[in-house]
Amino acid sequence: MSDTASSTSMHVPVLPSEVLDALDLAPGKTIVDGTFGGGGHSRLILQKIAPGGTLIGLDRDPRAIQEYGPQWHASMPATDGEAFSRIELINDSYHRLPQLMQELEIDAVDGILLDLGLSSDQLNDPSRGFSYQTSGDLDLRFDPTCGESASELLLRLPEKDIADLIYQFGEERCSRRIARRIVERRKERRAVRTADELASLVRGCVPRSKNHRIDPATRTFQALRIAVNQELRIVKQALEDLPGCLRPGGRFAVISFHSLEDRLVKHAFREADDLEILTRKPILASDRENAENARARSAKLRVAVKK
Repeated sequence: MSDTASSTSMHVPVLPSEVLDALDLAPGKTIVDGTFGGGGHSRLILQKIAPGGTLIGLDRDPRAIQEYGPQWHASMPATDGEAFSRIELINDSYHRLPQLMQELEIDAVDGILLDLGLSSDQLNDPSRGFSYQTSGDLDLRFDPTCGESASELLLRLPEKDIADLIYQFGEERCSRRIARRIVERRKERRAVRTADELASLVRGCVPRSKNHRIDPATRTFQALRIAVNQELRIVKQALEDLPGCLRPGGRFAVISFHSLEDRLVKHAFREADDLEILTRKPILASDRENAENARARSAKLRVAVKK
C-alpha cells in the first residue's frame, strides 16, 4: 500500500453544477455513477435524489471502493443516511452495468454518469506510475490485480507495435523515435521500469514547443494507460450497451478529457436510435472553474436522453 493510501480523497469533481443539471435529478431517482473515484460527483447526486433515491457507484480501481467508499459513507450525516433507500458501491467496470443491474435486481435507472478522466487520487499515488514526476513503478493500471503493467507491455512488444500504440492512442508524432529508444534501452539491459524513467526518455525524443502547456511525456503516458486498461474498447462497449439500462426520459452524461474519447461519445450519441442529443456542442468548464481546477480545462460534457 502506498504512503497516500490511508488518506482521504483529494479529487475535485469537474463540472459539478453542470453534471447535476444534465442528469435532471429529483428525489427518488436511481442514478449510476460509473466512475465513482473519491465520490465527489456521487455526494452531490445523493443530495438531489433524497429521499428514497438509489445510487449505484462503480469503479475499476479497488482503492476507490475499498478505501474511499467506507470513508465516504462515514462522512455522510446520519440524517442523510436514513434518507436513502439504497447505496451500492461496487468494484467493477461501468461497461458491465447491464449484468450488475441484473444481480442487483434493478430493471432500469434514471441517469448514468461517466467521468472518463484520471482522478487526482490516482495521480497522487506514487506507486501507480500515473504521474511522470514520480519514481514509482510504471504500472498505469486502474486495477493493479488484472492484466499486465505498462512496463511489462514495453518489455514484451516489438518496436513497431510500441510506435503504433503511442501514435494511435496518444496521437504522438514522435512515436517511432520514442519506440526506438525504448527498444535500444532493452538491448542495453536498461528496460524502462519507472514513471520518471519513461518521462525522461520521452522528453529526450519530443521537442518542447515554446507555447505548449503540456509536458512532452503526456501523450505517451496517455497511450500506455489506454492500452493497459483497454479504455477505448470499454468506452465503446459502454456507449453501445448502457442506453439500454435507462428508463425513457433517463439521462446519459459523459465527461471526456481527450479527443479520442470525445469522438467516440459524439458519434455514438449521433448513431443511437434510442437517444436524443441534448448538447449540440460539448459543455465546457467556466473560466472560474478552470482557474480553480486545472483538470477542468480539457473536460467536455455531452448529454443525451433516452427516447
